[in-house]
Amino acid sequence: MTPAVLLHDLVTRAARRTPGATAVTDPTTSLTYGQLDALADALAYDLRALGVSAGDRVVIWTDKTVRAVAATQAALRIGAVYVPVDPRNPAGRAARIIGDCAPAALFTTADRARALAPRHTPVLLDAPRPLTTAVPSHDAGPVSPDSPAYILYTSGSTGRPKGVCLSHRNALAFVDWATETLKATPADRFANHAPLNFDLSVLDLYAAFAAGASVHLIPPDLAQAPRALTDVLDRRRLTVWYSVPSALMLMMRDGGLLERPLPHLRAVLFAGEVFPADDLHRLRHHWPGKRFLNLYGPTETNVCTAYELPPPTAGTPAVSPPIGRPTCGNKVTIRPLDDPSGATAGSDFGSGSGSGSGELVVSGPTVMLGYWNGPPHQGWYRTGDRVRRDENGDFVYLGRLDDTVKIHGIRMHLTEIEAALCSHPEVAEAAALTVGSALDTRLTAFIVPASGPPPSLLSVKRHCATRLPQGITIDTLHLLDALPRNGNGKVDRNGLRGLMVDDCV
Repeated sequence: MTPAVLLHDLVTRAARRTPGATAVTDPTTSLTYGQLDALADALAYDLRALGVSAGDRVVIWTDKTVRAVAATQAALRIGAVYVPVDPRNPAGRAARIIGDCAPAALFTTADRARALAPRHTPVLLDAPRPLTTAVPSHDAGPVSPDSPAYILYTSGSTGRPKGVCLSHRNALAFVDWATETLKATPADRFANHAPLNFDLSVLDLYAAFAAGASVHLIPPDLAQAPRALTDVLDRRRLTVWYSVPSALMLMMRDGGLLERPLPHLRAVLFAGEVFPADDLHRLRHHWPGKRFLNLYGPTETNVCTAYELPPPTAGTPAVSPPIGRPTCGNKVTIRPLDDPSGATAGSDFGSGSGSGSGELVVSGPTVMLGYWNGPPHQGWYRTGDRVRRDENGDFVYLGRLDDTVKIHGIRMHLTEIEAALCSHPEVAEAAALTVGSALDTRLTAFIVPASGPPPSLLSVKRHCATRLPQGITIDTLHLLDALPRNGNGKVDRNGLRGLMVDDCV
């Protein structure tokens, strides 16, 4: 019987086929597949020496480098579960994630380890090491395609991050679809713009490894530098780009992207937020011969629908593309909003055809195992997104049903932002809203001060910077005597929007 393929097998297989081919690069280092394979083995040996075994969690809180990628592979090789934490996260948020997933080891830098003190988790320091030392073979233990491979933490409705558990099978169902859809080959050069804790990076890394292609890591300091980012795309002759639309819009606006023909680039993929129609229209007409794909799916399902835009033609109006049709073997349909049975009853909720809208629900091979420390997921996954079908049968995104927002591609529950605001000693109550979209998204806080002088905007910004992901910044502050509430006692967000012209700090 042929053994089942696991995520770390992709690198091992590529190393056997073409050990000298480039696998992964960062701004200072490049590893061939043979070197990446050897470094992953060496780190796996070190993790095993720290007592890590199958099923244990390994937190990776370090810079996005070739060593960080090798550490993910090392954890997988001993059957452990890697948990990437954004290197830009403040120590307080990283500590909450570490406390929640109870890792057996932490792969991090010396300064980050000191910031977490006192901690009793064994630490494997992220530092350069020789690649020539042979290490004993490792045994992954009882690992199957349905074993958890990694945990991605997202913003939680309880005000705390929650861990989405994904299996080898979950990831490979998506990777297989992506490599086939892109017709990926060893000649491809994948960009990796997203941080490793963002599900977009799954395509960048594993589709490249599956094809024996190279993946080019873009560090956070370049990810928001439009001119440098455009230069990287051009100079490295990247062939596949995948990011949130905001990154492409920033490059168009301030990075000279529309001045570059980029002949090597052949596929542009985007996800995570709506791409404004006019900006997308301009980019497609600038690059008429390149493929454009709109991918959709929350972290809990990875990509579950996709839509490839047809080649642009003269006179084509600027319209936002649909999110498309099911991918990766998933079933995707519409749950009527008045359906009392919920989304776990196994019903197909009808065909979802016609112009009626409802909640998008998903079942299939990419749907998560469940949330860490929670029960296994069963039945349909409710995305919380409202959709309809268009006349071609494609799903069209209409908006959210809850308080989740996207700020430059980062999914956040307003409740987590509000929890950070309320932890400020000078705040009695708080609420938050976003205004605008894509690059123009702004986060507004409404605060009822505690007794004493009210907090300043700068004080609130500094306080939240220690509790929220980098990029989630309070832009404006409104001071109120009381938060408006509806008849159920909940905060009236529509009422808050009506107050935004007054009392702004």
